[in-house]
Amino acid sequence: MSDIIETWFDQPLLFTIAERHVRGRLVRLGPTLQTIMGAHNYPPVAEKLLAEALVLTVLLGSTLKDESGQMTLQAQTGGGPIELLVCDYRGGELRGYLKFDAERLAEVGSDPTLFALFGEGFLAITFDQAATAERYQGIVPLEGASIGEAAEHYFEQSEQISSLIKIAARHDPEAGCLAGGLLLQHLPEGEIGRDRLHVRHDNPEWDHARTIAATLKDEELTDPATSLETLAWRLFHEDEVRVEPGVSVSRGCRCSTAYFAGVLAQFPETERADMADENGRIVVDCAFCSRFFPIPLDEIATHNRAE
Repeated sequence: MSDIIETWFDQPLLFTIAERHVRGRLVRLGPTLQTIMGAHNYPPVAEKLLAEALVLTVLLGSTLKDESGQMTLQAQTGGGPIELLVCDYRGGELRGYLKFDAERLAEVGSDPTLFALFGEGFLAITFDQAATAERYQGIVPLEGASIGEAAEHYFEQSEQISSLIKIAARHDPEAGCLAGGLLLQHLPEGEIGRDRLHVRHDNPEWDHARTIAATLKDEELTDPATSLETLAWRLFHEDEVRVEPGVSVSRGCRCSTAYFAGVLAQFPETERADMADENGRIVVDCAFCSRFFPIPLDEIATHNRAE
């Protein structure tokens, strides 16, 4: 293993085990996660689900080679109390939002299944490569014990990449919401670092790495006293593991008065007038950060002229 650099919160650790044709990602979210959650008053079940989805978003987003690219995760209901879950990652900027029926969610208990939360819902994972204008999307049923397992099905069906995903989230009385995750993927011999790969499913090297990674405990993923390098060493100390820090993660809601004014400027003037309140302002509600933006009509008109 290369020199220990000690990665703790809000920065993924990228690693490869070349001899076993494996690549991986580890991440633990703390302050960034708490900032995102602090904008809402989610009940515990919703908070845990969104925390797990945000970890998954970072794990998948950190596989993008283009830092200007974006990875979007969307889970939509098939009749369950969770109506919509959306997270996205772009260049280390992370945001997420959850829409749900509070009364129905309260009936599912403290440890619901994916089916209890979503019904026969689906998971859509989209990679937008800004540099090449390429867009890849896979849609799979929300099946399995967790949203991580549903993502494993995505890689198996859409990318033909054998993967293991482990995610844990908990609420610490002092630190607030903490969550961590591991993504492990098998790449064919000589293909470390390449995209959209096809692999054999009976490879003993992959089976060995997957079996070891599966021993990782939830409490280890969320333990603030254990660095991500230490976790990688505990799991794979028999192998040569190459590690490097990924892009630091922060709450990245892209809402602003200027942005919304630009969007509203695309509407006809008569429609903007219908949207305005008695004070001549259009109030925009950003679901991601739970903020309201009152934008005067004359400011939108000014933006239009500037364009």
